[in-house]
Amino acid sequence: MTAARYNVRVPAALDQALHRLAELEGLTAYAMLQRIVKAGIDARTNPRAADAEARELIAEVASMGVRLADIEHMVDRTLFTACAAYCYARSAAIGSEESDEAIAEEVRPAYERQRAMAEQRS
Repeated sequence: MTAARYNVRVPAALDQALHRLAELEGLTAYAMLQRIVKAGIDARTNPRAADAEARELIAEVASMGVRLADIEHMVDRTLFTACAAYCYARSAAIGSEESDEAIAEEVRPAYERQRAMAEQRS
């Protein structure tokens, strides 16, 4: 492969940045400039690969958000059911003569207390 020659003039700030990068990578400034040019050309000629990956990541994160909302709903229903079971079990354990309506009215406050306690821990 024949190499083409180019004379490149860069502002002093870019030259300093180039030298710092080259030093960090353990390369000469010239070798680093070649890498930067290759990376720049590759980025300009193949921009869609990065865009496709970004879109795929965004779609996956959105999908995770939907699944997380489903899990939160399921956990919330489980907590409500557990509170209802607790209220009915407590009523049975103490031999209460409360009606189902009275016990059911205790479920919502018990559920709200548990939600408040969970939010304080988060």
